Amino acid sequence: MAARIAGVNLPNDKRVEVGLTYIFGIGINLSAKILKSASISPDARIKDLSDEDVNKLRGIIEKEYRVEGELKREVLSNIKRLKEIGSYRGNRHAKGLPVRGQRTKTNNRTVRGNVRKTAASGKKNNLEKT
Repeated sequence: MAARIAGVNLPNDKRVEVGLTYIFGIGINLSAKILKSASISPDARIKDLSDEDVNKLRGIIEKEYRVEGELKREVLSNIKRLKEIGSYRGNRHAKGLPVRGQRTKTNNRTVRGNVRKTAASGKKNNLEKT
């Protein structure tokens, strides 16, 4: 049986430390911190965890951390607030441009929806005309 925490099925054959990162809002550092507070070995596999261990992890994550849906809603509301107050960052979000100061003269063409095709040399057309 796969462990289910915060609405996410964790992969059975992964180490617990890595498996917890499948939950949105939990990275490798937070995963290690959670396992330390739950006194579970980070090297154990998820399939080897007992139901008691899974319940302990579930309790810690749901009580102490904002993850999955709740975190996604918070992020979206923060972006919406930036758009409403008309901040620079909000305008960049609204236009679908990079928000954190990346260059836009080159790069990020896919973000802007301006995918350029490489120009052909025209060599084939010249051969056909002769």
